[in-house]
Amino acid sequence: MTSISIIGSGKMGLAIANIAALAGADIQIVNRSAKPTKDHPDARYAALGDDLTGDLVVLAVPYGAYPNILKHYRDRLGGKVVIDIANTIDFTTYEQPEALVGTSTALELAKQLPGDVAVLKAFNANLADTLIARTNGTTATTVLFAGDDAEGKIALADMLRAAGLRAVDVGPLQRSRQLEAIGFLQMVLASSGKTRFESGFTLLP
Repeated sequence: MTSISIIGSGKMGLAIANIAALAGADIQIVNRSAKPTKDHPDARYAALGDDLTGDLVVLAVPYGAYPNILKHYRDRLGGKVVIDIANTIDFTTYEQPEALVGTSTALELAKQLPGDVAVLKAFNANLADTLIARTNGTTATTVLFAGDDAEGKIALADMLRAAGLRAVDVGPLQRSRQLEAIGFLQMVLASSGKTRFESGFTLLP
């Protein structure tokens, strides 16, 4: 059985916890106070800084919060698979932050972690509502993911499929740049009113 620690209890974090619950995974939700939410009463709750129990660790927080997360956990993630779901956008210009041009949050995260920690990029091309519904239009919600760790990818894909979602491996972690471009475009379109936050891109069978 997959075990997962989700750092962050916002809409995306709880949507991913819902997927994990449907897949029968052991769930830990980490937030500032370890206060349980009504959405997942059966999950274990922990405060930031407590030990992480999951083999998969999802960073369901904004990219700007990563330094604080790493302050607590950088040297405590050995053997785990860290899943980066972040998208970044400067809402004053609707452009990517200058520091991330030509790279990705996942690639930058991997540089800051020990070599025995695998990083995957996933969920950033999904909006929370399509994860909660598990459908996007008339098709099952598709989760695109990238990474260099084969076992971590298998564990993630198995969990997604067990929850009734489609899982598509797009390649090595370098492909996270393209995944973030998709996520960036979705955010721009939704924020400008050209699409809805309940919509999203999908792959047809």
